Amino acid sequence: MDFNTGSTAFMILATSLVMLMTPGLAFFYGGLAGKRNILGIMMQTFVSLGISSIMWVAVGYSLCFSGGEGGIIGNFNHIFLNGISFSDTFNPGTGQEYPTFIFIAYQMMFAIITPALITGAFVNRVSFKAYLIFLIFWQLFVYYPFVHMIWGGGLLAEWGVLDFAGGIVVHATAGFAALASVFYVGKRRDQNSPPNSIPLVAIGTALLWFGWYGFNAGSELAVDEITTLAFLNTDVAASFAAITWLIIEWVREGKPKFVGLLTGAVAGLATITPAAGFVPLWAAIVIGISAGAVCYLAVQLKNKLGWDDALDVWGVHGIGGTLGVILLGVFAVEAVGGQAGLIEGNSSFFFKELISVAIAAAYAFIFTYVMLIIINFFTKVKVSEDDEEIGLDQALHGENAYDEGAL
Repeated sequence: MDFNTGSTAFMILATSLVMLMTPGLAFFYGGLAGKRNILGIMMQTFVSLGISSIMWVAVGYSLCFSGGEGGIIGNFNHIFLNGISFSDTFNPGTGQEYPTFIFIAYQMMFAIITPALITGAFVNRVSFKAYLIFLIFWQLFVYYPFVHMIWGGGLLAEWGVLDFAGGIVVHATAGFAALASVFYVGKRRDQNSPPNSIPLVAIGTALLWFGWYGFNAGSELAVDEITTLAFLNTDVAASFAAITWLIIEWVREGKPKFVGLLTGAVAGLATITPAAGFVPLWAAIVIGISAGAVCYLAVQLKNKLGWDDALDVWGVHGIGGTLGVILLGVFAVEAVGGQAGLIEGNSSFFFKELISVAIAAAYAFIFTYVMLIIINFFTKVKVSEDDEEIGLDQALHGENAYDEGAL
């Protein structure tokens, strides 16, 4: 079989970029964490590279993309990639065929990073054993069903719901699961631990921003004009969101904050994700400004209510992803992505997006909370006060990020 070498090379590159996002997330969270919990939070992110990859090959790909048309979940026809040859062809509908294996690998990278996003919410509080159980079952019962329903020809896809690169599938589910985790495990004993390394946060942000081009542009699954639009929309939204957050924080607190600039960029990236290939460039600007303002306000609300979402997963990813899906319903243009939104008079599509993201957020929240209760019957979810005081790096892993006396 002859493959399109250009699209094959592009998808290999996009897959590599999305893979880079998981280490980027580890650096981002590792820099924000207190100095006694750097390795613990980074390890929770990195371990998903291994566990989630094994799960994806074993059952994940099959449950997401095999059978189950119009349903909630797929079947087991392709467990351990049974029946799929390295020479099989994937056709994204554009005539740019490439090996199915690279599509499998690309989607695997999304499965890796999505549960890892949640970890920033419960830094310094959750045992590694409980997290591993959480990592496995959350993918099976939250991530895989929503991938299938939206990207695998399932229920929501048949209803007409769109999500270009993961506003519902990735960010809304992870963000509201993070909030449920916060409510379950409670507050840290020391909520005033400052970031141990803002330069590490900057490195993480840079890797995330860079990798996001593969995340969004790659989600066209081909190389065409929509690919380039998604690429540019991604950068523009991130840039406008970063500067919006910077300005708001500067006005409110009197000083421009580097962490605020970096957090705003990530908020913009999360918010444009569901809409990147469906909206024109001007809409990406509006989405970016909205992301910077709304996600900033969400974080302030979280602080006011006393929710100890340590690294603002809910405010950035949960609210950002939800906002992006809603704004997709508003700004989708038929001439761009083939779907008209509210601004072109299609209120039906707007309400479909609104209802679907609300269902995803509510389900992820409820399932996560219940699952943590169940896990706690078998192994304690929250670490002891002594372990929390020592720090999880030493208490759980017997390692330190820095030599004694550093920082």
